[in-house]
Amino acid sequence: RAAITEYRVVRSSAEMSLIECRLHSGRTHQIRVHLHHLGHPVLGDKIYAPKFAKKFPRQMLHARKLGFRHPRTGEWKVFQAPLPDDFADAMTRL
Repeated sequence: RAAITEYRVVRSSAEMSLIECRLHSGRTHQIRVHLHHLGHPVLGDKIYAPKFAKKFPRQMLHARKLGFRHPRTGEWKVFQAPLPDDFADAMTRL
């Protein structure tokens, strides 16, 4: 099935990049698969980038903002979450 992911590079270094993604579909592992196929896997991803996964205790993938239409009211709901501390630590290398 088709899956569309928009992305933009927010910051970058020789080792890694901070990328913001916007999904236009909701497929399993969508961001991880698309970034892997572009040659830029998610840090800590044991499936799509196993040789780099040992450097990070978990995937460096975070849903900063999530929005959806409430199934009963039809009202648009938006939730935001700050970056976890370990992301901030990794980003000091950018």
